Amino acid sequence: MLTIVYIIAALIAVVLILAAMRPDTFRIERKITIKAAPEKVYALIDDFHNWPAWSPWEKLDPVMSRSFSGAASGKGAGYAWQGNKKVGKGAMEILEAQQPDKIVIKLDFFEPFEAHNTAQFDLSSAGGETTVTWAMYGPSPYMMKLMHMFMNMDKMVGKDFEEGLNNLKANAEK
Repeated sequence: MLTIVYIIAALIAVVLILAAMRPDTFRIERKITIKAAPEKVYALIDDFHNWPAWSPWEKLDPVMSRSFSGAASGKGAGYAWQGNKKVGKGAMEILEAQQPDKIVIKLDFFEPFEAHNTAQFDLSSAGGETTVTWAMYGPSPYMMKLMHMFMNMDKMVGKDFEEGLNNLKANAEK
């Protein structure tokens, strides 16, 4: 019986040590090419009022409360939400808006967990098409590192990014 306790303790110790050795930051990124001018795509991202048309999280709670603050779009535009357990509570603010190439957003989650990250959209155009790269990055505190030992956040959030980018494409190509 004591041997089993030692084995379990050793396994727990190994998991805790491996978690501590994971990187201190994370980055999730996806991209898509859209048959539309960068200005058209940029306008769908730069104005939070347009997000319900393409954001994958908007449909998870149709009665989610939303509020807008600051500028109507671009730098200083703010958006806050509070909804069911699938969408939680959070806020975004556009920190940088370089039309039509780049948008940087401060992204704060308050519920169901607290996290403070950055979302970034980079747009590049060639031949009448726009390639959009959507990334989220930020610190990876110890509890997040431990969670990543058992869940692949890149796959979980990445699939949402892919859905959102496909929705963005469908809206921009109309």
